[in-house]
Amino acid sequence: MRALIQRVTSAHVSVDETTVGSIGTGLVALIGITHTDTVEQCRWIAEKILSLRVFPDAEGKMNRSISDVGGGVLLVSQFTLYGDLSKGTRPSFIRAAGGDVARPLFDALVKTMQDRIIQEKTPVTIATGVFGAMMQVHLVNDGPVTVMLERDNDR
Repeated sequence: MRALIQRVTSAHVSVDETTVGSIGTGLVALIGITHTDTVEQCRWIAEKILSLRVFPDAEGKMNRSISDVGGGVLLVSQFTLYGDLSKGTRPSFIRAAGGDVARPLFDALVKTMQDRIIQEKTPVTIATGVFGAMMQVHLVNDGPVTVMLERDNDR
């Protein structure tokens, strides 16, 4: 499982020119799922996203998480994160899981994050795109701060 995470001042995702999810300050996480991913990886990624210290503290150092500062997390499924360009210039998406595998895992990731937010009474909101839809993601990258998380099933 892969998550490309960007710190943003605002973001929204639209389908057919209709906004389906939006946040103000927070994180946009593009989520890629492969065939061997599990619910355990969803839990790990969810925890990492909510604990990722990329927001400034009083001294301006990246030392606070979205759970500390509040804000939003916009989760967007993106199979192209598993695009392979090792041969030629047209990406192969053979490592990306199909919807039958990816959709339940993406839903599990969203639920895991929502459950943790409720349990810990964290001032974070979750927004999503529409799984499998052609989406336009609009964001204002803050910093810019962009990090890649990856968790193989052998960890």
